[in-house]
Formats: sequence, structure tokens, C-alpha cells
Amino acid sequence: MANGRNGASSFFARHRFWLIAAAILAAVILLAAFNSMKGDVLPVRAAHVMRGSIRSVISTNGKVEPINNFEAHSPAPTTVKKVLVKEGDHVKRGQLLLQLDDADARTSAARALAQLRSAQADIHAVEHGGTQEEVLTTDAQLVKARAERDNARRNFDALQQLQKSNAASIGEVREAEAQYQAAEANLGLLEQKKKARFSKPDIEKVRSQQSEAQAAYAAAQDILSKSNVRAPFEGVVYSVPVRAGNFVNAGDLLLQMADLSKVRVRAYVDEPDVGRLASNQAVEVTWDAMPGRKWKGALNSIPASVKLYGTRNVGEITTLLDNLDYKLLPNTNVTVQVVTAEHPNALIVPREAVRVDDSQSYVYRVAGDELHRQPIQTSIFNLTQVEVTKGLSDKENVALNAINNKPLRDRQPVKVVQ
Repeated sequence: MANGRNGASSFFARHRFWLIAAAILAAVILLAAFNSMKGDVLPVRAAHVMRGSIRSVISTNGKVEPINNFEAHSPAPTTVKKVLVKEGDHVKRGQLLLQLDDADARTSAARALAQLRSAQADIHAVEHGGTQEEVLTTDAQLVKARAERDNARRNFDALQQLQKSNAASIGEVREAEAQYQAAEANLGLLEQKKKARFSKPDIEKVRSQQSEAQAAYAAAQDILSKSNVRAPFEGVVYSVPVRAGNFVNAGDLLLQMADLSKVRVRAYVDEPDVGRLASNQAVEVTWDAMPGRKWKGALNSIPASVKLYGTRNVGEITTLLDNLDYKLLPNTNVTVQVVTAEHPNALIVPREAVRVDDSQSYVYRVAGDELHRQPIQTSIFNLTQVEVTKGLSDKENVALNAINNKPLRDRQPVKVVQ
């Protein structure tokens, strides 16, 4: 027995280090197993569920354009004579804005007027059987022809009576008859000449010449009038691309002005958001050049179709904005937000707290020091918030994410950190 005890003591003495190490390792394994069963305490960020106003918006970019716009273009190749306004000027209706060199236009107008008057004279002549001189001459010839016809008729009648008493020969009667017939024919010719001197093709030709002359004169007058650019309404000059002395071709832009007291904003919404649009939804417009300024309007047109715009499939929307201080300028690029829904007293959680599994939304409630998976129902949302309609109550805490980026799970022990 003593030898047995001595042998055990000797074995323990020889292997004491390894035995102690094995005991420590076993303790560590047991502790790890215990902690594994209990679960690691996960540091997480959390947020309160709270009530407040939430809005669902569609954000996009847009461009400002005038509603009542006027553009002046050069009516013909010429030189800019005077520019009487500059960009940003407020002008009144009828105010002279710009003048072109109209010497050629005046010459063309005078020439066209002469051609028109000549054509009008030709029309008058056609409609009245000739010029006044020709009409007077024809009338005189008719008077003379009637007198000759009447004389020839009386002479013929007289010789016929004389022939009955053998006082005139048959030859004299036939000669008188021939003279009467010739006078009658001459009178008929003159009457026909006065009644229908011009043939139908002649009349159509003269009328066509009058139409051409009228059109040429109207065109010349139009060029002349457009050589002096006047404001058609009260507004603001926002573009003057020419200067005095510049040569311009026909059609070149001279000036742009508009009534900027009310402007239109045109924007494009991506196809997935088109279904959320409806007439009269609230619209808010901001401009980077004026931080803090906001213009409010409502949708006055929604997409009737989706079209390709660059690389995007979009629907086009427009809104009208009051611009009484004329700060929004044409062609300005702006940010457009369409408010598709707004709830003033909603239960709100951060969007990053909401998760989706098989089309079911849920959050992780922080109950004490543990997570509990909680199914929820949601309504409207925006980039940062979600409205919860069922599954949560005020002032509960929901987990956002783990500080160490580990996944969250139901019944997970946690510690909330800021």
C-alpha cells in the first residue's frame, strides 16, 4: 500500500505541470460552453419609437421655363443698329427694345407697294372693261356706231319704200341693206368688246399677279415691322445674345423676354415612382443658388406615358410657381420634391431598424437586455423614416445595428450603446 501511495505521489510530482494545464484548459472549455449557452452580450445602437409628422416624397431635378415667353428673330440678313435694353431689364408693353438696319427692308416695301398698285390697276381695268381711257374710247365708238347703224337703217327703209313705187332700183336697195348689216355688225362687235373684252385666262392671270403682289407687300411690311422689336407685354428681358453692329442672318435669335411673375418647372420622375403621382400633390422647389429659399406649388400635369430620357425611363411632370420677385430665372436647374403622402401624427421608426423577411416587415425590440423579433405593419416611408401602423407602441426601443457589425437574432443578449 505504501508503495502504491508513493508511486502516485511520484507520478503527480513528475506530471504536475501538465495536470495543472489540463485542469485550466478544462475550466476554459467549460466556461466557453457556458457562455455559448448563455449567448454573447452584443453592443448595439438603438432608437426610440416616437410619434411625429412623416412625409413620403419623390425627389428629382427640374428646369425653370417661362409660361408667357417672347423671342425675337431677325427677319432678314442685316445689321443690328441699336440694342436699347440689357438682360434683367423690366420692360413695359410696346417699349422699343432693339432696332435693325431697315434700309433694304424699306426699299423692298416700296417696290412691293408699287407692284401691288400696278396689279390693283390691272384688276380694275379687267373688271371695268379696260383702263379709263380705253373705256371712254369704246363708249365714244359705241355712240358713233349706233348713230351709223340708225342712219343705215333709215336709209335702207326709205329705199325699200321707194322701190315699191319704182323710184329706187333693186341694186340701191341691196347696197343700203349691206350698209345697214355692216353697221349692225360693227355695233355688236363694240358692245361685245365692252362687255367681255378680257378672256377668262386673262382675268385669272391678272388676279394671280395681284395676289403675288399682295403677298410680296405683306412680307415686306412684316420684315419692316420686325426690324423694330417692341415688347408685346410687360415682362423681363432675360437674354440678349447680340450687340450693336453685329451682322445677323435671317432667323438668328435677337432677344428673349418673358412674364416671370409666374413660371413653369418641368421635371422627370423615374418609372418606378410614376405610379405614386397624382394631380394637385404638393411640390416644393429649391435652388442651390438661393439656400434656404423654397417655392411651393402643386402638380398640374402628371405623366401620360413613360419615355426614354437619356439613359432613364421617365415620366414628365410640371408645376406652376408664383415668382413675384422674379428670382427664379428661365433655364435654371432646380431640385423638385413631390410630396406623395403626409401623416401628421404617425408612429415613426428609423428606416434602418426595419427588416424584411419573406415580404414580412419586422424589427428587433430591445426588452431589458435582450432582443425580441417583432413583426410590424408599415405605411408610408422616406429616405430616413418609416411609419409603423401595427406591432409597436410609443417610446419602445428598437435595435438599429451591432457596433461590431455582427448579425442580430431573436433572444440575443445586448447592451445598448450610444
